[in-house]
Amino acid sequence: MMTKKKQPSSKGNSRSKSKSKTYEEQKLKFKSPAEFFAENQNIAGFDNPGKALYTTVRELVENSLDAAESIRTLPEVHLKITELSNKSFSQAQGLSVQDRVDKALYRGKKKGKKTKGDKNSDDESDDEHGEEANSKSQGSQKYFKLVCKDNGCGMKHERIPDMFGRVLAGSKYGVKQARGKFGLGAKMALIWSKKSTGLPIEIKSSHTNNPDESSDFITHCILDIDIHKNEPNIRVHEKVPNDEAWHGSEVAVTISGNWKTYKSRVLNYMELLAVITPYAHFTLEFICEDNPKKSFTMDYRRRSEQMCKLAKEVKHHPKSVDNLIVRQLLNMTKKKTLEQCLCSDLQGINKPLAKRLIDELEQLTDQNFDRDTLCSRIDTRTVQQLTAMLNDTNVFAPPDSRCLSPAGEYNLRLGIMKQFQPDLVATYTSKPGSYNGHPFVVEAAVAFGGAKGKPGLTIYRFANRIPLLFEPGNDIVNIAANRRVKWSSYKINHKTDKVGVFVSIVSTKIPFKGTGKEYIGDDVTEMAESVKTAISRCCLQLKSKLTARRLERDHAARARNLAKYVPDCSRALFGVLSAMKEGYEANGAKRRKVEDGVIDKVKTEMISKMSSGEVTQASISSKLIEAIEQADHAMALEQATKRGRGQASRCNVHLIPEFFSENGTPEQVLFKGLAAGSEARSETIFHPMMALKLMECCRVNT
Repeated sequence: MMTKKKQPSSKGNSRSKSKSKTYEEQKLKFKSPAEFFAENQNIAGFDNPGKALYTTVRELVENSLDAAESIRTLPEVHLKITELSNKSFSQAQGLSVQDRVDKALYRGKKKGKKTKGDKNSDDESDDEHGEEANSKSQGSQKYFKLVCKDNGCGMKHERIPDMFGRVLAGSKYGVKQARGKFGLGAKMALIWSKKSTGLPIEIKSSHTNNPDESSDFITHCILDIDIHKNEPNIRVHEKVPNDEAWHGSEVAVTISGNWKTYKSRVLNYMELLAVITPYAHFTLEFICEDNPKKSFTMDYRRRSEQMCKLAKEVKHHPKSVDNLIVRQLLNMTKKKTLEQCLCSDLQGINKPLAKRLIDELEQLTDQNFDRDTLCSRIDTRTVQQLTAMLNDTNVFAPPDSRCLSPAGEYNLRLGIMKQFQPDLVATYTSKPGSYNGHPFVVEAAVAFGGAKGKPGLTIYRFANRIPLLFEPGNDIVNIAANRRVKWSSYKINHKTDKVGVFVSIVSTKIPFKGTGKEYIGDDVTEMAESVKTAISRCCLQLKSKLTARRLERDHAARARNLAKYVPDCSRALFGVLSAMKEGYEANGAKRRKVEDGVIDKVKTEMISKMSSGEVTQASISSKLIEAIEQADHAMALEQATKRGRGQASRCNVHLIPEFFSENGTPEQVLFKGLAAGSEARSETIFHPMMALKLMECCRVNT
């Protein structure tokens, strides 16, 4: 029986043709940088409303710090966060506050099935649950107005629209250390504001290059951003008189956020920022319009007046370039030949070295490269070979570290002492290192004890003087502190002792990992070794101090242990002396005359003092305690002398009594020391016993 083959249906063919036709007719679309970051907001730290609020705070505050440091003035940053009520937010949008009409649209879903007997009660409960869901949904969406004001350099009038309304437009690009991770600044906050509230950003700024001078006017600008065109939509751009002679910037933006879950993050960020920048004065003011009791103000006062040095922009290091950078340098250079370009646009290349590099490049290209070729006409193949040769060459000097601006041990120590008040702090700064042509410096501090400390290791991380609060697990500092440092060898128990580890890494290129750049990877060997070395050097400093403190505690414990036996010893000694006195008095006069010749004078005086009541159990106890204290003082002097040897330079000194105290006791005499062979130089010093007296007074006062 013959079977007929099924013919393909015309309907199927028409479908496939329509699909292919539709695919062919699809238009090629383009996205602006603003559109890209608006759709991928998690890359810039705007994962959710809470994280967006934290990131906006960080961007505004760091911009203020950069502006103040650029003109070498001590930063004054005031941050005001206002949790808006529904009425205030509606007024900001130009709307009137109205209640919801169709409440069924906002009512929560019913849970469970109804039973016949509970029909009426279920209806009532559903209404109650609907009202509750209605109130929760209205309260879950919170809006915040952030205002950040500083005393920095401000911004030029004509640049403000592009600086806030055009993504990837900024003045911080170049080979030098910078606080920003992406170069977005407040632009991403404006994009988040446009998505969540639809309100524009408001800027007031007075530009100056001299902190002692100010501009005659203040720029007032209100603008929005065109996401598709990546251009600012300017609503107000005017100049107003500067009657108060103020310089700086004030930025106000309204966004949606979650203060309840990210309050601790914001406070922790401000506290750590005060640690790494103790020369700045921060004020955080939070206002809750619905509940004024939740409002508060935090004042992070300035502790130091020594600012960090400014990072200088430098040229690219030959080992840090790639094909794109080399091509950019060749296109933008003012020199004609490649030899001249290498000498002028890259670090560490002089004419003899440039000539050697050109000779090597000619050999690599089989004499196809002409050294007289114009830079703009060098082909792609030659650029690739030149880049590979520069990356593989090992004759270049280390990268220039002037492009870095570390906090400094002085500021780091002051910041830690101010915010955490530990018992001991040790700091260390590594020598400038490099990886792939990028310089870096590691600063570390280890704090021990203190009332604010927590048992165990508490790690604080900084990158380019920015606190890192998220994703600490795989961070280079966390791995070094928990896995590579042997705490027991430094007399530190990292599980029970209160130990705070502070590590700040500054570089022209921080090797961040993760989408949001929240931690530093451990794959850079040079940087990982520097972090471990810095922490170990801090621990080595603490080791001697901890050993001395343990000795002092042992001495104090020894004195306490001896004092425990004083009552028993004094009672036993007094009992023996009393028995001697009774036996002496019980003998007759003739017997006592015989014994007087045998008993020595000391025993006779002791028995007489016993008879007169001068020697009692209380007097014996006081003498024993006094003997313990004198022994403790002598031991302390010996330890202090041992610690002093080798730590200070020695010279022969002739001591001349200068004057006595009111009591005139020898141990309180002050002396004038004259160095041997130098009669002109003299200084007043204390007698060692006087130093012990001062130490004792300090113990009592503290």
